[in-house]
Amino acid sequence: MAHVTREQLDRLLDQALLLDDHDALACRLDALARGYESGEMSRAAILVLAAEEWRQAGRPATALDRFRDALEDGGEVPVDPRAGIADTLFELGRADEARKVIAEVGARGWNPATALTIAETLAAYGDLDGALEWATDGVLACPAGITIRDALLRTRYRIRVDLGLPEDDLDALLC
Repeated sequence: MAHVTREQLDRLLDQALLLDDHDALACRLDALARGYESGEMSRAAILVLAAEEWRQAGRPATALDRFRDALEDGGEVPVDPRAGIADTLFELGRADEARKVIAEVGARGWNPATALTIAETLAAYGDLDGALEWATDGVLACPAGITIRDALLRTRYRIRVDLGLPEDDLDALLC
């Protein structure tokens, strides 16, 4: 069993970037999650990182399993694992399932980081109206001065431009 520190994870992520070896990093993150006893971040957060690496390694089915493991674990994560589940389902060509997961997130509560992830996913898969709704709701849920709010505003603006919509009051908040 292991105590996992942010420094330890940062070293792993740095090594993977240098080596461009997402498979190896995903395997190491999986091993950390299996041996997790305590840490500066939750086991669920490590599983989400592993899922993201599995996606980068071209193994979306394994990524989907890790996102589901993170959801089942229930630990604290910055972005709801269901957002990753939905994105991966889209990647796997299972759009109807992805939309059901997104509807579940909308019905059960979310944070602004999750709204941003879902907005970006929907935009990437061609649902600009849905993406705009998520980005707008995310902006409205964010207090001023929070970094994620700026990211939501930029994403929202980009979506509005793609939809051919004129600038509005929220767009004017972009600095």
